[in-house]
Amino acid sequence: MQVDTGAAVSLVSEVVYRKKLNHLKPQPAKITLKTYTGEAVPVSGIVTVTVKLNKQKVKLPLYIVKGSQPALLGRTWLEKIKLNWQEINMVAKVGDINLQGILRKHAAVFKDELGRMKDITVKLTVKPNSKPKCFKARSVPYAIKPKVEAELDKLVKSGVLDLVRVSEWATPVVPVMKKDGSIRLCGDFKVTVNPVLTAEHYPLPLIDDLFAGLAGGQKFSKIDLRQAYLQMQVDEESQELLTIVTHKGLFRYRRLPFGITSAPALFQRAMDQILSGLTGVQCYLDDLLITGKDEQEHLRNLDAALQRLEEYGLRVRTDKCEFFQSSVEYLGHIIDGAGLHKAPSKVKAVEEAPSPQNVSQLRSFLGLLTYYAKFVPNLSNLLKPLHELLNKTTQWKWSDRCEEAFREAKRALVHSEALTHFNPAWPLQLACDASPYGVGAVISHIMPSGEEKAIAFASRTLSKAERNYAQIEREALAIIFGVKKFHQFLFGQRFMLLTDHRPLTSIFGPHTGIPSLAASRMQRWALLLSAHQYDIKYRKADQHGNADGLSRLPLPVTHREHSQANIFYFKEVSNAPVTSAHVKKFTRTDPVMAEVMDIVTCGRSGEMSVSLKPYLGRRNELTVQAGCLLWGYRVIIPPPLRKQVLEELHSGHCGMVRMKEIARSYFWWPGLDAAIEDKAKSCTACQRMRNMPQLAPLHPWDFPEEPWQRVHIDFAGPLEDRMFLVVVDAHSKWPEVAIMKSTSSERTIEELRSIFSRFGLPTQLVSDNGPQLVSEEFQSFMEANGIQHIKSAPYHPATNGLAERFVQTMKQALKSSQGNGSLNRRLNTFLLTYRNTPHATTKVAPASAMMKRQLRTQLDLLRPSKVKQAVQTQQRAQVERRNKAKDRSFRAGERVLVRNYRNGPKWVQATVVAQTGPVSYTVQTPENIIWRRHVDQLLSGTNLSDDSGQMTNPEQLLEAFQGFQPSSEHPLPQHKDRESVPSSPEPGGVPTQGADAPRQGLTPSPLRPSDSGIVDLPVLRRYPTRERRPPDRLNM
Repeated sequence: MQVDTGAAVSLVSEVVYRKKLNHLKPQPAKITLKTYTGEAVPVSGIVTVTVKLNKQKVKLPLYIVKGSQPALLGRTWLEKIKLNWQEINMVAKVGDINLQGILRKHAAVFKDELGRMKDITVKLTVKPNSKPKCFKARSVPYAIKPKVEAELDKLVKSGVLDLVRVSEWATPVVPVMKKDGSIRLCGDFKVTVNPVLTAEHYPLPLIDDLFAGLAGGQKFSKIDLRQAYLQMQVDEESQELLTIVTHKGLFRYRRLPFGITSAPALFQRAMDQILSGLTGVQCYLDDLLITGKDEQEHLRNLDAALQRLEEYGLRVRTDKCEFFQSSVEYLGHIIDGAGLHKAPSKVKAVEEAPSPQNVSQLRSFLGLLTYYAKFVPNLSNLLKPLHELLNKTTQWKWSDRCEEAFREAKRALVHSEALTHFNPAWPLQLACDASPYGVGAVISHIMPSGEEKAIAFASRTLSKAERNYAQIEREALAIIFGVKKFHQFLFGQRFMLLTDHRPLTSIFGPHTGIPSLAASRMQRWALLLSAHQYDIKYRKADQHGNADGLSRLPLPVTHREHSQANIFYFKEVSNAPVTSAHVKKFTRTDPVMAEVMDIVTCGRSGEMSVSLKPYLGRRNELTVQAGCLLWGYRVIIPPPLRKQVLEELHSGHCGMVRMKEIARSYFWWPGLDAAIEDKAKSCTACQRMRNMPQLAPLHPWDFPEEPWQRVHIDFAGPLEDRMFLVVVDAHSKWPEVAIMKSTSSERTIEELRSIFSRFGLPTQLVSDNGPQLVSEEFQSFMEANGIQHIKSAPYHPATNGLAERFVQTMKQALKSSQGNGSLNRRLNTFLLTYRNTPHATTKVAPASAMMKRQLRTQLDLLRPSKVKQAVQTQQRAQVERRNKAKDRSFRAGERVLVRNYRNGPKWVQATVVAQTGPVSYTVQTPENIIWRRHVDQLLSGTNLSDDSGQMTNPEQLLEAFQGFQPSSEHPLPQHKDRESVPSSPEPGGVPTQGADAPRQGLTPSPLRPSDSGIVDLPVLRRYPTRERRPPDRLNM
């Protein structure tokens, strides 16, 4: 607990209560607590505890508050128990009133919320010609899916994420369990954005510059920013680069997320801009150090720094802030009023290393000293007593002489030139190693001369649980231990990471994706490393002496990492009949599982037997937790429990696929999928209710060689209260459709007879099992006509797919054309189009395949008529062949003999009135009747005498012709041989022979002048012209 004289009461968080005091039943607390910044602290209850200190024993109240803040020892306890204040690290009581006033003044900075940096936005740029990378979402175990979704909703609500629909970039997200059981979501940006980001070259502050700015300070305050990067906003253009993909879709970061390699430089630049101009304030990434030459100056500098943070909308972590400390440790140094000192923690791992207990530990310690032997003078003489113990003939005995040599060797190392101060300008190197009982790490500089000099050493013993880790996890733990221990040196700097465990170079590789099947802690560690800029390198064990020696002589520690995530999956499974205790028990007793456990824990190699092969192939992904083997997050079930687990898995009869999905979220064993399939197939209840089997391979019908060999029939409807009989030819795809009022066998046979009368009898007829098609009457009709009737299987319409597909097409066309005429008209229009359209299967129009010709449609009018030209050419040739006849022509006013079709002589005299066409004329008889005759119906009458009393003057003829109107006095007899001039020209332009045939496309042409000066007269139209249009109902 932290001693806080400003706290009125003593309190613990709910997290601590559940871990340490859950045997005590809390009572309701009628009290309101507030922080020194004025914020309310929610109280969930109060318990009475017994406090023992030396010989004191007293019962005191302890308040339980929500959250995970540190426990506080307040005045209610301090008044009852007597403490030795000299042994307590306490906050200096300087200017308490002034300090509390400053903190209350800037209470907004201490709010328990995520800040938002104002006026500064982050812009990320990628290298030229970089291609976007888009990954699919990684699967999320069912056990944590609700927590992942809750965290996504929380981040969206807080403005960190936005839901998007489409993005060119998509980074997979990895959910990691935190200590309190909640979820942290982190994007695996090292496989997408990080490799192509343009490096931000902004230097981190030099240690000397930082300390120079703090020189002369007496007391020191330390401020830690809350989730520093997430307080920085990202511009809209850069947000697309920060898109993450989850099982709920795509989300885009609006803030700078954890894991972007250029984030340290961007954040340091922003903080330098925010704090520029302030004295006594230094910032290294998210840590602020504030001091002053006296108390008042310190308060002014603190007030100015908090004011600047408040202006820019930043928030800090109250639980990690320290005010008016006499000394602080920073970047491996101790800063106090006297100046700058080397931090004892840098060499504590060497100075306090315990004495070796066996030859193996001694050999490791000597390896550490040998690694830096060139910096320690006369080392061989100093270590002579220790080397003697390595002799195989010498019995192990740790004498006073050996102990003295051991201490002198440690003292010589920490005071030698092997150590150097941290300098950001020099390359960094971190070497880490693990033994079965400890971890060690050495951070070093590669000097300009190429020599390696240590900056600091660190080691610690492993807890009981950590000793049960797999070898790969212990080696990974050593790396994480070193990175956390030397965070201030490494963060924001590029460094080389050295390990003697080769598999970690791929799992923790900076360009390798976070393994989705790794254990939860391995995923969490990989994410922690993703925030650093590093390269990882394998180094042989015999060259790894500096880190190996520390790991085998670790400092004893009492604190260890607690991770509820380690037992999370066991909690989820523990509700089932098979619990983690059962798994642990049978794992120890099964020979194969026990051997796998030994291989994973001790890191030794096993023989690749058939039974071990499925496990050893996944060796780097196997871990041990609570005595159980895990593959990633899946518990490996030992053989005796597998049948029982399968029974529990199948208790809901959820189906084979669902069973596999659930199993993959909880457990595994070799051959699990096959076991699930066998279980599902052997369940009688599931078999009775199973779905249809997988569709069989298609067996197409044999293609008929000729049209109308095999036809497919079916009924369609009702559509618009009508039924349709559909007949489709299998060869040509020619359809026939009949609208049916009744679908009885008798009516069906009648329609088929009509169709067969046009196309003949088919060899085969395919239909479904409709009652009218399987009746005795229909079967007799088939047999009588020699037609083989093939019926499809019941409830399997695909057998008669040709007719079924046409029915679908026809229905769609008829429904789409509703309102465009009657049903008959729309059906005929559809059939004409369908029959003339190339079929998707044959690539030939049904009409062409059936009739060997295309059907003529209105679209054919668009083409120039080659047939018409051919006919005209043929007609001209016919004229020339006809007795080699010569063209004859007549002039207006010329007397001719005209063929008489009335009673009387065969030929009568007449006078030509006008030429109405190339070979047609109008003539006037002596009775003043106008006839129209073909040139073949006229004879030249040049020798005829003019005794008919007719007008021969052309002007008189034209005048009389134009002014002639029928009347009662001058009737126009309706003789059968009289022809009238057509009211309008017919299209086409080809004259039809014969007197009674209509003349098409002819207009009166001017009469040619003759030698006698007679001028041809135009044809007089007796009726006005009018345009005739066919009604729309006549269109196809």
